[in-house]
Amino acid sequence: MATKLKIKKGDKVVVITGRDKGKTGEVMKVLREENRLIVQGVHMVKRHQRQTMQAQGGIIEKEASIHVSNVAHIDPKTSKPTRVGYRMDGERKIRVARRSGEAID
Repeated sequence: MATKLKIKKGDKVVVITGRDKGKTGEVMKVLREENRLIVQGVHMVKRHQRQTMQAQGGIIEKEASIHVSNVAHIDPKTSKPTRVGYRMDGERKIRVARRSGEAID
């Protein structure tokens, strides 16, 4: 069963643990079923690619998925890692940064 994630495509995140600790990037894809994300420029792996009509063959470097627990949202006010909370804004439920209280959406 896929769980609700507090991080969405397009969010700015920082890696808090692992070999890429400290790197920041934008979320390119969210894999909800596996609780994983693909972050631009983070967790780069080399893959051998066969030549096709569209792409040249060889060893290409691309982003691999990273577990959602290994990243933290970047606070829009302080640019530091923060947790994500929710607050009601009239009728809408919005995401807020716990560190500063600033709205993320």
